[in-house]
Amino acid sequence: MTSHQQAHDETQARSGVKRPPLSGRAAVLGVRYRDMTAADMPFLALLYRTTREAELAQTPWSESEKRAFIDMQFRAQHEHYQKHYPDALWLIVEQAGRAVGRLYLERWETEHRIIDIALMPAVRGRGMGGAILRDLLEEAAAEGKSVGIHVEKLNPAMSLYRRLGFRPVEDKGVYNLLVRRGEATVD
Repeated sequence: MTSHQQAHDETQARSGVKRPPLSGRAAVLGVRYRDMTAADMPFLALLYRTTREAELAQTPWSESEKRAFIDMQFRAQHEHYQKHYPDALWLIVEQAGRAVGRLYLERWETEHRIIDIALMPAVRGRGMGGAILRDLLEEAAAEGKSVGIHVEKLNPAMSLYRRLGFRPVEDKGVYNLLVRRGEATVD
């Protein structure tokens, strides 16, 4: 490693740009994070589908048409995220050694942006999402930063975001940009 590269890596480590998020509350629930790899793509596609099942149930499409639609939408979303958030953390959420979700996070100078957070249906509604979000909020508040996320207006997790102090700051059509200012308390 060159001295320039080593200095860059040390600067990144000090700034925390690529460090995993805090996991105090989430760790109590057995949550661990690991970097996404190409081998995770089938899991991520399945996870994505679980977030679209309610919409798919309303279509008259065959299963093969649904699979084709989901595949196209998942690839488009993934490519969009990779292109527009090149410095993000692309994390797989694990519990008991099993992949149970994804967390895509980018840390900016004044805001931590949750690009995406999704959990498999089997672990939803059990406090894991709230614990992950509270950890993220605590980390950002300690740095005097806000946390932002785009959330579909009809997303069932909207009530959780509201309870945690997120407020809409921009209407993006189907989505709202929600932000929680860098407040000290995260209960």
